[in-house]
Amino acid sequence: MYTQIGQLGAERYLSLTTRRRNGTLASTPVWVVSDDGVRLLVWTGADTWKVRRIRRDPHVFVAASDYRGRERSPRLPAVARALGPDAASVVDPLLRRKYGWQRRLLELKARLGRSRDPAAYLEIVDDGDQPDDPAAGAA
Repeated sequence: MYTQIGQLGAERYLSLTTRRRNGTLASTPVWVVSDDGVRLLVWTGADTWKVRRIRRDPHVFVAASDYRGRERSPRLPAVARALGPDAASVVDPLLRRKYGWQRRLLELKARLGRSRDPAAYLEIVDDGDQPDDPAAGAA
């Protein structure tokens, strides 16, 4: 079974939109995979602002995007949560398969000690209860 959110796992980049404390939206492009066609899995730095915002408010918006974050599909409401370090055993092989040499280069950089930021893994699922994107009507 595939969901509308889960289908975004086939995209190369995902625009992940979170809400700042003052209510404004902040979008960032991320790599994305899906292991079951229902949920999206994202790898990022544990100390990034997007992770901090998700821990405070798990309601997010997601859309297919290019590598610069320019959205190529409508934003969909979703709920995100940080997974534990054991998620690496699921997410890392999927990222390696999808992103190939780019992913392996980042892993090498981390092994050589050039990356100080520990990894965080996010799970993103459909949220049909969230209100529509406030920015969508302003376009």
